[in-house]
Amino acid sequence: MEILKQLAVFVANRPGTLARVCRILAEHDINILGLAVADSVDHAVLRFVVDKANPAVHALGAAGLLTVDSEIFAVRLSNKTGRLADLGQALSDAGVNIEYAYGGVSGTDQEGTLYIKVNDPQKALVVFSRLSL
Repeated sequence: MEILKQLAVFVANRPGTLARVCRILAEHDINILGLAVADSVDHAVLRFVVDKANPAVHALGAAGLLTVDSEIFAVRLSNKTGRLADLGQALSDAGVNIEYAYGGVSGTDQEGTLYIKVNDPQKALVVFSRLSL
């Protein structure tokens, strides 16, 4: 488990917007590690985990995009049935709410990465330290 910065980029919900944002990151040699898109009728929030968070914030800001960074957990989970349920239950038992999460594995990977935002990071750290994920 590690703590990473996530970028939330607020954009119009139109064709080509995701490509534009990804192109800006690529032009600055910034690699995308994780991505989630939440949409509504006229806008979207792109959540990125990248390898160079601070340069990404500056590059996106210079392009006129509202970008907010926050800390999230990157949790490596074994690719076994029930692991996500175990993690969710352990956090729940500690009174920690999962605000949102995204991630995944490929069919052959032994582990995957879950990017997770919680309401109480300190309690979550205790939970993560007790689990063998």
